[in-house]
Formats: sequence, structure tokens, C-alpha cells
Amino acid sequence: MEDLKTALYRACLDFIHQRIQTAETALEQAREASNDDTKSSAGDKFETTREMMQQDISRNKSLLADAQQNLQMLESLHDVPVSPQVKNGSLVYTDNGIFYISISAGLIKLDDFQAFAISAVSPIGQLLLGKKEGDDFSFNQNHYLIKKIS
Repeated sequence: MEDLKTALYRACLDFIHQRIQTAETALEQAREASNDDTKSSAGDKFETTREMMQQDISRNKSLLADAQQNLQMLESLHDVPVSPQVKNGSLVYTDNGIFYISISAGLIKLDDFQAFAISAVSPIGQLLLGKKEGDDFSFNQNHYLIKKIS
């Protein structure tokens, strides 16, 4: 079986590819709906509907851009060497859970393991950055001791 870090990387990659596909589909559907909309005799109603469709398109473009940016960041973490300090790409084992510093994908379950994929800019990610094995920290009234970094 592949190591946990590689499996988590692949799970995050699947997660972000799914987000990209969902955003692309939603964007295409919003564009089609906008193109299919014909002007009614209601006038103002048409303008309101058109504006809502444009907002939907803009929101989906933003979601797609965010997902693509996350993909680029995630790809930069492929085969990141192990460091004695927590950094992007680190897998951090604590006495209260495992954290993969990568993208915000939440809890990822793999067979008998589970880990939290978190962004380095998240509140807990910021607390972890730069820490070493044996360091501890508190987050949301929970205490964590770093046991291992890989």
C-alpha cells in the first residue's frame, strides 16, 4: 500500500478535480441559461433575471478560479521533502489527529486512517507552521502535541 502522505495527496487531488468539474459544469449551465433567456414583455423582470444570471456566472467563475489556484498549489506539493519543521506539504501526527498541510479539503478517510487536509493559511495551519516534533499548541480549547512530521 502506498504511504499515507501519498494517499492523502491523491485524495486531495481527486477532491480539487471534482470541485473544478462541478464549477465548470455550473458555469456552462449558467451560460446556457443566460443565452436561452429571451426578453419578455415584463421589461424590468427581464433585467433582474439577466442580472441574477450574470451574478451566477461571476460566482461560478470565481469558484473555478479558486479551485484552479488550489490545484496549482497542491501540485507544487508533490514529493515535497520531509522537513524537521512543519511547512506546506507536511504530514503532521499529533496526539489528537493527523493533519496534512495542503488545501482545505476537510476530513479525509482512507481505509483505517483519517486525516484533516488543511490549508497553511487556515487558523490551525498557521499555528502548525514552523513547529517541530515535541512542540505543542492549543486550538479551540484542545491541546495538541506534535509526535511526528513526515
